[in-house]
Amino acid sequence: MNQRQIILDTETTGLDPAQGHRVIEIGCLELLNRRPTDQRFHVYLQPDRAIDEEAVKVHGITNEFLADQPRFADIVDEFLNFIRDAELIIHNAPFDLGFLNHELRRCGRGHLTLEQICKVKDTLLLARQRHPGQRNSLDALCKRYNVDNTQRTLHGALLDAEILADVYLAMTRQQSSMFVQEAANTAALQHHATRHHSRFRDRSPLPVIRADAGESAEHARYLEMLDKSSGGSCVWRRLETA
Repeated sequence: MNQRQIILDTETTGLDPAQGHRVIEIGCLELLNRRPTDQRFHVYLQPDRAIDEEAVKVHGITNEFLADQPRFADIVDEFLNFIRDAELIIHNAPFDLGFLNHELRRCGRGHLTLEQICKVKDTLLLARQRHPGQRNSLDALCKRYNVDNTQRTLHGALLDAEILADVYLAMTRQQSSMFVQEAANTAALQHHATRHHSRFRDRSPLPVIRADAGESAEHARYLEMLDKSSGGSCVWRRLETA
C-alpha cells in the first residue's frame, strides 16, 4: 500500500486567528513512499484585512500583491481534495492547523477540521524528542542535517515546505532504513522457509521400521524395571497411559 504524505506550510497576516488574522499563502508538496512527486498545491490568498508590518518583514507578502488573489472559500474544495486521507507533515503543526481550521469555519464548513480528514505529524515535536534542549527551528534543523536553505532569505509557504521535506526525510532516514532492513530480513526468512519446506516436500518418505516381538518384550521388561526403581513414577509409563 502506498504511503501518501503532504508537507504543508502557511503564511499569515499575523500570529493569532482569534484576533482576526488570516491565511495568505498555502504551500503543499506530495511524498509517495517517502519520495517527492511532482504534485504541488500552492496558492496566495486575499485576506480582506491588513497584514501586520512584522509579518511582512518575515515573508515579504504585501496587501498590494494579494489584491487580485482568490479568497480561501474559492479554493477550499481543491485544497481539501489535495490533502484528503494523506498524512500531513507540518513544522509547529498547532499554528498552521489553528489558522486553517479557522478558515474552514469562516467559509461555512461547520466543525470540520483537518485532523478529521488527515493524520498529522508535527516535525517540531519530533525534533524536540530527538534533540532535547537544542534549537529546533527549521533553520536550525537545516544546519543540523546539512539541508541547503540559502534561498530562504524570506519565509514562503512552498519554499518552506520544500525545505521541510528535505529535513523530514533526513531526520527520519535512519528509522526508514531500519524498516527497510526489517522487511529485507523478513523476506529472506520467508524465502529460506519456502526452500526448506520445498526440499523436504520433494524428498521420498522415510521408511518406518517397527520393533519385532522380541524387541517389544525387552522394552516392556526395561520399563517395568524403571517403574520399580522409581517407586511407580516412571515417566514412560505415564506417557503410555496418556
